[in-house]
Amino acid sequence: MNKPLRHIAIFCGLLMLALLIRENWLGYVRADELSSHEYNRRVLIERYASERGNIIVDGKPITGSVKTDSTDFVYKRTYADGPMWAPVTGYASQAFGATQIENIEDGVLTGTDDRLFFDRTLGMFTGKEKKGGNVVTTLNGAAQKAAFEGLGDKKGAVAAIDPQTGKILALASTPSYDPSKFAGNSDKDTKAWVALDKKNQPDDPMLNRALRETYPPGSTFKVLTAAAGLEHGVIKDVDAKTDSPLPWIMPGTTTPLPNENNIPCKDVSLREALRMSCNSVFGKLGVDVGKDKMLETAKNFGFNEEQFVPVRANASIFPEDINQSQTALSSIGQFDTRATPLQMAMLAAAVANDGKLMKPYMIDRLETPGVDVLEKTEPEEQSRPLSQEHAQMLQSIMETVVEKGTGTKAQIPGVTVGGKTGTAQHGENNSKNPYAWFISYAKTDKGSPVAVAVVVEDSGANRDDISGGGLAAPIAKAVMQAVVDKK
Repeated sequence: MNKPLRHIAIFCGLLMLALLIRENWLGYVRADELSSHEYNRRVLIERYASERGNIIVDGKPITGSVKTDSTDFVYKRTYADGPMWAPVTGYASQAFGATQIENIEDGVLTGTDDRLFFDRTLGMFTGKEKKGGNVVTTLNGAAQKAAFEGLGDKKGAVAAIDPQTGKILALASTPSYDPSKFAGNSDKDTKAWVALDKKNQPDDPMLNRALRETYPPGSTFKVLTAAAGLEHGVIKDVDAKTDSPLPWIMPGTTTPLPNENNIPCKDVSLREALRMSCNSVFGKLGVDVGKDKMLETAKNFGFNEEQFVPVRANASIFPEDINQSQTALSSIGQFDTRATPLQMAMLAAAVANDGKLMKPYMIDRLETPGVDVLEKTEPEEQSRPLSQEHAQMLQSIMETVVEKGTGTKAQIPGVTVGGKTGTAQHGENNSKNPYAWFISYAKTDKGSPVAVAVVVEDSGANRDDISGGGLAAPIAKAVMQAVVDKK
């Protein structure tokens, strides 16, 4: 063979080798990735070729599927009470993908999960139309309704947890959106999607405020500071006088840490300090505990790391690199301390559960189309941020807050309620309306069935009328009442 022909043969051989390598790379190495790629139209067609399984609350579906006129996308998703449940379900759209439970459990809901292979195979022989499996949630429908209706047209969020198991009972966020309105791929769906864009909706109704927004927690954080004081031996008796001068000058400054309405906080006990919400007492307590031990306690409660329920919740933050005066401000829930409503519900739940923090979750089990159990979530302990003795001491003073303090609007006849109000300043020089917070738990003779965190953001109320006790506590009461009534 002459030299030119040999070069051509070698070149053709290399081309064939490259083609074989690429074919094997695509067919084997990247097969799973490409088969589930968001731009693979065959995947989308398969996803909507049959009825999607349902998301279940209280034994009833809050989702559905309806036939369309499309030859490609035969079914589209429907939602019952879509705006109320959107923070839980997320959305499944033919045009815009899926989020939250709809996305995380897409394999089960579409029936493509490997664990449903037997059901798919059996359907081939029986001729039964393919259908997805179900996701059974831990949510309490009455509690969710109380949370959503309590927030009403206000911007805010509610998270409620069963302290004994970690089950999420309510997860509400307002303003909200209806995922049914853009579940298809028509021009009408596109218009509905565009209308929800931040440019058109500055209040961002698609933001899950219960999981993804972090707020300064204000005085509700004093519960954590009290826990740190007890755990690290700075406070031994919640009814003994504290060494809390008035005014108390923040270390390294000439600035006193003020108390609202000049309340008499000098040397008061921890019980009285929480009842009246004394900034000076808790600011000094945070400094006495020290930034490192305050950070340690905050982390034990779940701060400074993301939570997965299984939907991701943003990390709540207790700042790490701070001086003493910043530690004082951080210890009363200001400066750079920030928390999600879920995190503050976890704080209340750990106290209510005698110091044991259970890992929060909102999927109880996954089911086959024939409702056989594929997978069940078992309660799991996340941490022990507080001893039983100290947790019960903290319960006692939180219950005083509701009995005769700033949280009286959360009282439920015949039920023991512990709580803490918070009114967190925000905006440059505190120029914007404050956030109204309330965290609480209800307790019966069988223990605590529910812990709640409520935040009301940018309320339309007059600034002087905004308080955790006035705006947020009644919402928390309604949620707790809904859970207690169902027990």
